[in-house]
Amino acid sequence: MSFTLGIRREDKNRWERRVPLIPQHVQELKKKHDIETQIQPSNIRVFSDKEYQDVDAQVQENLSSSSVVFAVKEIPSDFFEQGKTYVFFSHTIKGQKHNMPILKKMMELNCTLIDYEKIVDNNGKRLVFFGRFAGLAGMVDTLWIFGQRLQWEKIKTPLSEIKQTIKYKDLDDIKKHIAAVGKKIETNGLPKSLTPLVIGFAGYGHVSIGAQEILDGLPVKEIKPEEIESIYKNPSNKVIYKVVFKEEHMVEPVAPGKKFDLQDYYNHPENYRPVFERYIPYLSLLMNCIYWSAQYPRLITKTYLKTSFKNDHHLRLKVIGDISVDINGAIEFTEKTTSPDNPVFMYNPTTDTIHDGYVGDGVVVMAVDNLPCELPRESSQSFSETLLPFIPDIMNTDFTVNDFDKLVLPFEIKNAVVLHKGKLTPNYRYINKYL
Repeated sequence: MSFTLGIRREDKNRWERRVPLIPQHVQELKKKHDIETQIQPSNIRVFSDKEYQDVDAQVQENLSSSSVVFAVKEIPSDFFEQGKTYVFFSHTIKGQKHNMPILKKMMELNCTLIDYEKIVDNNGKRLVFFGRFAGLAGMVDTLWIFGQRLQWEKIKTPLSEIKQTIKYKDLDDIKKHIAAVGKKIETNGLPKSLTPLVIGFAGYGHVSIGAQEILDGLPVKEIKPEEIESIYKNPSNKVIYKVVFKEEHMVEPVAPGKKFDLQDYYNHPENYRPVFERYIPYLSLLMNCIYWSAQYPRLITKTYLKTSFKNDHHLRLKVIGDISVDINGAIEFTEKTTSPDNPVFMYNPTTDTIHDGYVGDGVVVMAVDNLPCELPRESSQSFSETLLPFIPDIMNTDFTVNDFDKLVLPFEIKNAVVLHKGKLTPNYRYINKYL
């Protein structure tokens, strides 16, 4: 029996050129599993219509005859069809206000929603992800803006030669150029006013690993959070100090004498208080790569920054690469998301205002919310590889069964079913309060 899979074209903005499945994998699904593919035409997609036609996919506007439709980013409400199954990043599982209309529409039409973000293993580790590519592009863009900001402050460094991700040919091109910049730092050193240059990473998952992969192309020396103060005694100007922060560096138990326990923190964040601010005075640049939701403490608050600015107008922290981009979240003054053509804004803690660009008083924030689209070919290839093993099971499933418990799916996919036939599944009923 053959099934038909649909791929919706991405149209969130002109930068969104990714695909959930690359042509090579479409061909594999046809050969091995007799799964046909229909894909909407697109003149911006990184893989052309012809590349899909060459592997016998049907390029057509109407996906009505597909039993399951795959996309990358959010799907607009008017696209959904009665009773159909959709697989995409819905950005609804934290009750994100701006996407509740999408969820409501899917509920009205008795649709089934599978969210990539919740396809995880037994330990909660994500199995289908773009995270590494968000880290790669986010680090390049943050180093680029750091170099530009330093130049605006009349501080000359080789970092000002780094370009934005979208200005490079591909990842290989980026890594070669970063290595060349690194050689100049090794040879000539960094200015005294910038030494020691300490770059902090909040988090250690796929996003952080991708970001570190780029930074490690420069001359880097990794230090532990507890060593951060001591390197100021005798710093080298020919290395960049890298420090990775875990949860135990971000919070401490409220109860005196109690030791930090990761699982306890996840289950009872109210029993912990934030302590990350003790490290901020030593950082020149911070990469925010953590998963955050409202029950957890913030990394940096507006109040902290306002006080620091009042006491020391020349704050060491110049740039934050907020890859996680939770609005008013871990970085409280991330007031909005940005895009590749307007990637940064300046936050002024004294006036509690933001303006686009990197000129003026305050801290620059890079908050591009779809960073992997800046490396569209490589990120699509990698994502498609992680998604491919799950497709036959998804396509072979009868989503019309009325009882969710009787839905036959591998547990990794079943856990990611947010809606079944228009109803929130048991794990996601908490979203009701946001609707």
